[in-house]
Amino acid sequence: MTVRKAWVWVTATVGAGLGFVLLLVIGVYLNAGNLSGGGGAQGSVGLAKNAVPAAYSSLVQRWGNLCGAINPALLAAQLYQESGFNPSAKSPAQAEGIAQFMPGTWATHGLDANGDGNADVWDPADAIPSAASYDCKLASYVKDVPGDPTKNMLASYNAGAYAVIKYGGVPPYKETQNYVKTITTLAQSFAAPVSRVDPSKQAAGAIYYAQKKLGTPYLWGGDGTRDQGGRFDCSGLTKAAYDSVGITLPRVANDQYNAGPHPKRNELLPGDLVFFSDDLTDSRAIRHVGIYVGGGYMIDAPRTGAVIRFDPIDTPDYFGATRVTQDGAQALPTTV
Repeated sequence: MTVRKAWVWVTATVGAGLGFVLLLVIGVYLNAGNLSGGGGAQGSVGLAKNAVPAAYSSLVQRWGNLCGAINPALLAAQLYQESGFNPSAKSPAQAEGIAQFMPGTWATHGLDANGDGNADVWDPADAIPSAASYDCKLASYVKDVPGDPTKNMLASYNAGAYAVIKYGGVPPYKETQNYVKTITTLAQSFAAPVSRVDPSKQAAGAIYYAQKKLGTPYLWGGDGTRDQGGRFDCSGLTKAAYDSVGITLPRVANDQYNAGPHPKRNELLPGDLVFFSDDLTDSRAIRHVGIYVGGGYMIDAPRTGAVIRFDPIDTPDYFGATRVTQDGAQALPTTV
């Protein structure tokens, strides 16, 4: 498709209004029928491309295979949940480093994994292996407990191994059950898909919302509120679009990236969030997001001085895409 023909298509799309959205609805659900029954394959779990910052991805991939109860995507999910991959993180409770070890736990379970003579909680080369090792040690404590060994390990991490042994599996504590669900769900955002990603049922509604905002002037930090004149920035628009269909996303683009699995470029469907970055090796460096509408185009709020509009996605700074899910969005930490 030439650039001129592409913009003819875009112009026709804007004029088509509700008819365009109905076509998207039909397209999404036709694809849903074509992709049903995929399911995830068993076996080794790889990391989604660039989901983990390049500085840590090899450590996560290696140590995430330390024992059968963990995998690289699960380990990545824990690190993201704990610190957002920030090796300098320190919590109000005094948890430290990229894996947020408490000092007492680190004293017992911290490893000098890089062999420099110092087990350093602030060094990811020690802290990431230590997190994996600690997970596997917890899994060994509850290895004879019935049920899923990964869920039992995560429950031990949250509530202690004794509680898991006592209840014969994940204990009936709401906090623990939520933690297990959060990490296992979040892990799907860090795992390389082994089959086509199921389509989102809320996609068409999110696009419909965004389409109604075409032509609205951009506002840095804009959430579309009345006092802001209904204006948005890029992640404010995507957040509002998915809010309109009952899915609450984080406010900033790089956190929205982890709200679901990551389809390949040739598997994009309308409603997917598409992301852009000047560093294509680090999801934490993402700086822009839009809503894919098909045909290689997105609706986005691009920059100061521009309006919400259609833009092509195939640019040198294209980072990747996320198919937003309700569970994926709910699993995201409120602060990272």
